[in-house]
Amino acid sequence: MKAEGRVFRYGDNVDTDVIIPARYLNTSDKKELASHCMEDIDSGFVKAVQQGDIIVAGKNFGCGSSREHAPIAIKEAGVSCVIATTFARIFFRNSINIGLPILECPQASEEIKAGDKVSVDFSSGEIIDETTGKTYQAEPFPPFMQRLIEAGGLIPYIKENY
Repeated sequence: MKAEGRVFRYGDNVDTDVIIPARYLNTSDKKELASHCMEDIDSGFVKAVQQGDIIVAGKNFGCGSSREHAPIAIKEAGVSCVIATTFARIFFRNSINIGLPILECPQASEEIKAGDKVSVDFSSGEIIDETTGKTYQAEPFPPFMQRLIEAGGLIPYIKENY
């Protein structure tokens, strides 16, 4: 399982209220949620993001409320992976549950710049900044988590396997 895309860069403590503002939580429509993704921190994100792009951020990405809408909006917007120094635990779990790959890699999150082209191999945890040629190592997903993500999340995985 791999991802490749252009980087959108954010800092520390990006909370779920800026990932998907509360004023849009009156819908469960994924496309509608995606159309407002990151708008309070980066108003140009939705117009600029392309399928496969990658978010790189600092510490505590996804902090705040436990809304599953945040990783849903990111995934539906076309983001193939989020790399951060650390993730809020509930965001981490929600991301895996909906099939959004996320990796913790402090060095990559400090050094990769906005606009860089990055490729990620989830089975090995290797992150390559194709722009600079630098390679980073994150902890790879265990095989069972890879299967969950490949299935599109927990519910599709259960439907396929049980």
